[in-house]
Amino acid sequence: MDIKIQPIKESKISQVDFNDLKFGSVFSDHMFVCDYVDGKWQNPSIVPYGPITLDPSAKIFHYGQSIFEGMKAYKDTEGNTLLFRPLDNCKRLNISAKRMVIPEIPEDLFMKGLKELLKVDNAWIPTNEGSSLYIRPFMFATGEGFHASPADEYKLIICTAPSGAYFSGKVTVLIEEKYARSANGGVGFAKAGGNYAAQFYPTQLAIDKGYNQVVWTDDNTHEYIEEAGAMNVFIRINDTLITSPTSDRILDGITRKSILQLAEDNKIPFEVRKITVKEVVEAAKSGELKEMFGAGTAAVISPIAGFGYKETDYDLPEIENSYASIFKQKLLNIQYNRGEDIHNWSVKV
Repeated sequence: MDIKIQPIKESKISQVDFNDLKFGSVFSDHMFVCDYVDGKWQNPSIVPYGPITLDPSAKIFHYGQSIFEGMKAYKDTEGNTLLFRPLDNCKRLNISAKRMVIPEIPEDLFMKGLKELLKVDNAWIPTNEGSSLYIRPFMFATGEGFHASPADEYKLIICTAPSGAYFSGKVTVLIEEKYARSANGGVGFAKAGGNYAAQFYPTQLAIDKGYNQVVWTDDNTHEYIEEAGAMNVFIRINDTLITSPTSDRILDGITRKSILQLAEDNKIPFEVRKITVKEVVEAAKSGELKEMFGAGTAAVISPIAGFGYKETDYDLPEIENSYASIFKQKLLNIQYNRGEDIHNWSVKV
């Protein structure tokens, strides 16, 4: 399927300070757009980044059929553009689509549109250390009507944003005792927009108490650690790395999967199992809790400096050669084409 390209008349790239990029707040010149109409995806095009027009009765506004992905593009020292495990993102987008009754996007169309967009906006990919081009594919219902049913028309858009670090400074978290991110049988495993909207209120309560983020616990008993904010969470007790198994409630993170593979490659002991809040608190009290960190595309790996639970704060030690620093460096080396990529995760555009 041919992609029509409508170039922007005048680029705004000269107005951007690439040495001072906030995450996800500056947008590149173009976006990829494709519509699902008459039972098929059609009219793929690359157009100038800008507002879109929707009818007030578009079902996205009423019934929340909206999903998204998060990806990044990198430049190596030779100027090559690289993607990290992009097919995994496409597969997960389609898993989310199926759960939300949105038509799946053909993999070849997704990859062709993404790569063409990156070629058109190649100059927007930062070369500064620690920066990258954040990529946001999203799909939503454009079909019209107030009837509570799936829409008959949808839109896929891929936007990009040159970005610096997601978090800066030390991150502290509050272990949630009341609210739940998702429930069994729900859509927690999908990257549905509503999942994140539901997080904002309890997260703001934690921020008001002086924390940066929430560590989510299970919806039934609040006894088990599940995720950290919008990221998967890893916990190191002594030398063993632990993370929760994926489920209806927990996103199958691509960074998470990569860390587990790197742990296996480097013979770092790890366990994928349920972990209780009680176990984490007791490990913190005994000094056996060495690290906690979040993992996701936006932040890559975000070390946690401390956590709060039942009105008590627990500080984590600062250690040399932390697992967080080891994994982050190994991931960045692959993403920027500086290290061996034995699993062929990096894809050249």
